[in-house]
Amino acid sequence: MRIAIITDAWEPQVNGVVRTLQAMRAELTKAGHEVLVISPDLFYSLPCPTYPEIRLAVTRVASVGAMLEAFAPQAIHLATEGPLCVAARRWCLRTSNPFTTAYHTQFPDYVSARSGVPAAWIWRYIKWFHGPSEAILASTPSIRQSLVDHGLTQVRNWGRGVDLDNFRPGLAPHPAMQGLQGPVQLYVGRVAVEKNLEAFLACRHPGTKVVVGDGPARAALEARYPQARFLGAMFGEELASAYAAADVFVFPSRTDTFGLVMIEALACGVPVAGYPVTGPVDVLTAETGAMDEDLDAAIAAALTRDRAACAAYGRTFTWRASASQFLHALAPIGDEAVAA
Repeated sequence: MRIAIITDAWEPQVNGVVRTLQAMRAELTKAGHEVLVISPDLFYSLPCPTYPEIRLAVTRVASVGAMLEAFAPQAIHLATEGPLCVAARRWCLRTSNPFTTAYHTQFPDYVSARSGVPAAWIWRYIKWFHGPSEAILASTPSIRQSLVDHGLTQVRNWGRGVDLDNFRPGLAPHPAMQGLQGPVQLYVGRVAVEKNLEAFLACRHPGTKVVVGDGPARAALEARYPQARFLGAMFGEELASAYAAADVFVFPSRTDTFGLVMIEALACGVPVAGYPVTGPVDVLTAETGAMDEDLDAAIAAALTRDRAACAAYGRTFTWRASASQFLHALAPIGDEAVAA
């Protein structure tokens, strides 16, 4: 199939949405499909207010439509709710082309955390954007139920995967994390207000806290918590070695819909501590992690979990299975059939 994916989140951004779409493109291409990614780097863009690392495309519906017409897609997927996907949505509706969408982030809570705008107001936009979609792809039962509760019933499951060749147990620990006072408590992800990272850094559990990642809140948090180790962004084998050096992975976010970093940590044999909220409640099991409104208690409990059980569970998440779910949820244009 010729599959067009339109997204407002793309390289050089580093986040779960981008990594998921990169993995989908790789898996779909490997399976013989032709994939066009229409992303902000193809257009003039402006920095997102309050988050300049994210670039927002400035374009016209006709420009996006011309790219789609030239590609002649057999399926169209809108990955985000930003201006580029809004333009593609308008073109699809004008031309009567069906499309699917995805709900990657608790967008109302995310915007509320950054701007103070009530989440209920943002839900009006979410319902408007996703309403005409043939299927809304969501990663967990909690998120799918949340969409249904807001009147968006055309939801389909789209799980996530792990690069199991890279994230695996038995790796040598990262040199920067060797010799640290244990237990080593690791966070990986964007260093931004919506990730609730301060809740982790304020925990009283003994040991060393390590932050891998970068973002707009890093400088302030690094100054406020000098005892924590901020190692910057890591990728690939280097990131896998950081997981390997940790005794527990801490996931303090309350707004993520899934949390790719959790299953990467698990695949490396690292138990996970988090809050009992969407994401952790859908991903973790009693054998592989711990959830508590007291994050210190969750960390203490997670440290007792068996690392072999964590690694075995982590290996059940594959990008091949995720790509199959993605394909079967697509809305074929015309008489095209979706082939796995």
